[in-house]
Amino acid sequence: MNLRMGTDTNQDDWHDLYREWGDRFLLFSRQQTRSLADAEDILQEAMIQLWNKREVLPQLEAGLVFTLIRRLAIDLGRREDRRVFREKRYASEQDPPFFQPDPSGRTAELERAIRHLPPAQQEVLVLKIWGDQTFESIAQALDISPNTAASRYRYGLENLRRELKGEKCR
Repeated sequence: MNLRMGTDTNQDDWHDLYREWGDRFLLFSRQQTRSLADAEDILQEAMIQLWNKREVLPQLEAGLVFTLIRRLAIDLGRREDRRVFREKRYASEQDPPFFQPDPSGRTAELERAIRHLPPAQQEVLVLKIWGDQTFESIAQALDISPNTAASRYRYGLENLRRELKGEKCR
């Protein structure tokens, strides 16, 4: 397979290339990755990168596509390994837990109560109390107005108090 590249390369040429070689590229990508979804993402990323470089490459050969798929899969695997390592390190006993243990034993009760709140109120409470964020920064992070952030915080605290007293949240 050789596809002449350049600004005159059109989408039909790419569609023909993909129809002829797509299954082989996907099979190779599946061998290089941990899941089908990752394999499809890698193949799509490879094709996009090659399309964006079509003006610089004189021609496209199958070997180049396979090489790019392999490199992208290696990069994805490394990113995934680093993410898993960071998460394990964070969750390890060396790191403090999200809620510090308290002598009264109410930590588990507090966690359960927070989980019973509506998700929007949970977000704002965690960002405000444990994230130490202002209503302005919460609003920006959640794409809401500062007034909405403040009211969700107020309702969240009210519902949290009710939940801890055993009353029903509204």
